[in-house]
Amino acid sequence: MQLYNSLTRKKEELVALEPDKVKIYTCGPTVYNYAHIGNLRTYIFADVLKRSLEFEGYDVTQVMNVTDVGHLTSDDDLGEDKMEAGARREGKSIWDIARFYEEAFFNDAEALNILRPSIVARATEHVPTMIELVLRLQERDYAYETDQAVYFDVSKFPDYTKLAGQALEEQIIGARAEVQVDQEKKNPADFALWFKAVGRFANHLMQWDSPWGKGFPGWHIECSAMSMRYLGETFDIHTGGVDHIPVHHTNEIAQSEAATGKQFARYWLHAEFLIVGGGEKMAKSAGEFLRLQSITDRGYDPLDYRFLCLQVHYRSKLTFTWEALDGAKAGYRRLKSFIDQASRAGGTEQPWMQEYRERFREEVLDDLNMPRAMAVMWEMIREANTRRELGVLNLLYDFDQVLGLKLSEAAASAEERELEPEYAALIVEREKARAQKDWTRADEIRRELATVGIAIEDRPEGTVWRRTD
Repeated sequence: MQLYNSLTRKKEELVALEPDKVKIYTCGPTVYNYAHIGNLRTYIFADVLKRSLEFEGYDVTQVMNVTDVGHLTSDDDLGEDKMEAGARREGKSIWDIARFYEEAFFNDAEALNILRPSIVARATEHVPTMIELVLRLQERDYAYETDQAVYFDVSKFPDYTKLAGQALEEQIIGARAEVQVDQEKKNPADFALWFKAVGRFANHLMQWDSPWGKGFPGWHIECSAMSMRYLGETFDIHTGGVDHIPVHHTNEIAQSEAATGKQFARYWLHAEFLIVGGGEKMAKSAGEFLRLQSITDRGYDPLDYRFLCLQVHYRSKLTFTWEALDGAKAGYRRLKSFIDQASRAGGTEQPWMQEYRERFREEVLDDLNMPRAMAVMWEMIREANTRRELGVLNLLYDFDQVLGLKLSEAAASAEERELEPEYAALIVEREKARAQKDWTRADEIRRELATVGIAIEDRPEGTVWRRTD
């Protein structure tokens, strides 16, 4: 499997640390609001990665964090805690907000057929682990304390910007020193490992005892602490969105490798932005954003959106418009219609079909190239129709191990839909008419069935029907 590694900026062959096992850390949601469809695109990508690895026979352990403390309204340690902002916005307790939006996130994930991670780790349940990691950084002289916080000293980590590909001097200049809130910081780019419950955070709703007094962890430290706890100090793959590269993931690498002296994650995979029709990336900070519920309220299946995401490579921007979603809905409906037709027609797998299995696999192995993998699938369907050999269901179900479109359920629901007795009687009557060469009556019955959304097709093995509604 070839994967594009953001760290080296090239495709590399995946070589797992342990044979036949892959360990993945996926940056999870900050549960202060609903996930928008741009967020969900990133999690669909991570799901496709996991499914693809399992398709190749790997035993996959995936850890996802749930950020329920410490993520400020700016990635640069500015503003207030997003969780507190959410609690104030809705007039609820911060704990109620966290659990409500965590449940909402996983409900959306389930609707999109995103497999649940092996381990879901809440930040608030791992604070002692984070404190231990900050202490290690202090012992190794990478961290220092001020009256307001404990910071990581970026000047002591020479490779600080290796993921972002930016010189440290440029990063420091870009850290907005003019709005720096702690005058004791050595460098504007230094980031907080632990916030003390003083000054602007004196009344922070979530506080824990620590060697530096009461306070709460920074956002970046949680991912390092929890990923290394469950996956080891070095693991295979770290995923997230491209917006995490310049700050969050850069900080994760610095603090983790400074603490252990080892490489943190070996492969970094990032999904590109979702762009709304007007050309802007979707962000909650804009105040308005599209949720999955926004889509289903307009009559779309959540898997219509998954289908749309699969049509664009994860490293390419996805432009969302309702017209594009209409196209995805139509494509997904055509696919399910073919499943319906093939499940009724029956048939066995033929030798010519094996080429498509290999071609699909090749595209999956080429950096998860889902658009090309789906093109292979459609080409196979066209050939199956041309040959009138529809025994491709097992291949489609194999493909769906990666695509995650619930194709076997589409077939099951098709089989469960019995034809109404009066329409079944018409089909029997038509078959008798054809046997008697009464083509006029046979055509009349075909047209009559078409008016109620039933299409019929005469095959060597008999007449098959499908709904066209």
